[in-house]
Amino acid sequence: SSSSRDDDDSDDDDDKEVTVKTLFGVPMTPETSAIALVYFVQGVIGLASLAKSFFLKDELHLSPAEAAVVMSISSLPWLVKPLWGFISDTVPLFGYKRKSYLCLMGVVGCVAWSTLSQGVSVVDNRWTASFLFAVGSLSIAFSDVLIDSIVVERARESEDNSTTGSLQSLCWGMVAFGGIASSYFSGELVEEKGSAFVFACTAVFPLLIAGAAFLVKEERKDFSTSSEMVANVVVSGGEREEEKNGSVVEAGKETLSTLWSVVKQKQIWGPALFMYLWQATPSPGSAMFYFSTNELHFSPEFLGRVSFARSLAALGGVGLYNAYFKYVPLKRMFTYSAILATALGSTQLLLVSGYNRELGISDELFALTDSAVLTVLGEISFLPVLVLAAKICPKGVEATLFASLMSLFNFGGVTSQFLGAGLTEKLGVTADNFDNLFELVAICNFTTLLPLAAIGFLNEVEQEEEEEEGDDGGGDGEEGQKMIQA
Repeated sequence: SSSSRDDDDSDDDDDKEVTVKTLFGVPMTPETSAIALVYFVQGVIGLASLAKSFFLKDELHLSPAEAAVVMSISSLPWLVKPLWGFISDTVPLFGYKRKSYLCLMGVVGCVAWSTLSQGVSVVDNRWTASFLFAVGSLSIAFSDVLIDSIVVERARESEDNSTTGSLQSLCWGMVAFGGIASSYFSGELVEEKGSAFVFACTAVFPLLIAGAAFLVKEERKDFSTSSEMVANVVVSGGEREEEKNGSVVEAGKETLSTLWSVVKQKQIWGPALFMYLWQATPSPGSAMFYFSTNELHFSPEFLGRVSFARSLAALGGVGLYNAYFKYVPLKRMFTYSAILATALGSTQLLLVSGYNRELGISDELFALTDSAVLTVLGEISFLPVLVLAAKICPKGVEATLFASLMSLFNFGGVTSQFLGAGLTEKLGVTADNFDNLFELVAICNFTTLLPLAAIGFLNEVEQEEEEEEGDDGGGDGEEGQKMIQA
């Protein structure tokens, strides 16, 4: 009986060990720790967001339109995520497809932010700033593709769908945690220490990505020539796989050929076009930032608190979507989101006109509340885009097509910034002239309804939804989980 008690005690100790080493239901092995670390960096790198805006405005003295262009250029690495995936898959670095690139991207990001921390003595024009911001984005975008591929591999190795959900919770939980932590301190650091100091602090975070590379489980392989690489090509609708030797160029041609055969189908390019239009409507973001700081005299510390409120609101938006809106048909969801976004977005006109003060609401309280509400709506509007992207991905090219769709969505965001910059310039809104800001915000707000003209492209997607609801099989749920992971 004594030995049985000892066995029970040891079992209890094992259970306690597992509990201690589990986060979001995922056992924290060295590799899952690497996944969590890279996603945390994606969130905490937002520490520099506010510093970038103040650096462009106060140090380089750019106009709102010029600042918007710089921000747009810095987003370019996110537009070609499939390219980063293709490079890592076909061109191993020092015998590794993941670890070496993670380490390299960590160093690249650290160098970019360290250079920015030298201030105007080194970064003395908008083109240098654009380049360094873009290199910093490259570090995060490339590492995002690399770590996502590891998440997909681990999800596919597990036969339990709950593991897939737990991995997804771990990833987004770490992003949220990093975002909340960075947004809370970002404004205060900019106000007390300046943009250069914040850039120097930000330079440390990419090194965590380099460190995470050593936790990734990957065997070193010897690739003497590119012709020895093996390309796995999916044929016959994904029913069988054929291994063939070929060069990097041949593998690229095969990938592009397969992708083109899928993309040229209307049930794919139609919803993809809608996704782009949904994101591409002009934004007055840069003009509103200049208005907030130069006209309303919001301090960096207060803007940091606004950013913190947005991070919390984003989590609230995810929770609301998961609880109440995830079963709403996509067409209805997008329609209601566009109408509601236009209505609530109009409240910014109250702040621009100063009418909120006539209502007895201070500028600070109005801006804080308005930003939080719009962020919640933004999250509820964004998640259906991920669902749509996953639903239109056919078997066999899930990962490549999903990454391509997300790049197209990001390109819509860049288009939005460029259009916003053009309107800002056209209406004569500058760092100290906000006479036409009301018109700018009104135009940008009401163009939110324009993508609804293309909502008919979602008809076939909705028909497939109805057919899937009528099926009794559970295979679709598993496929959807894999596409979300991709």
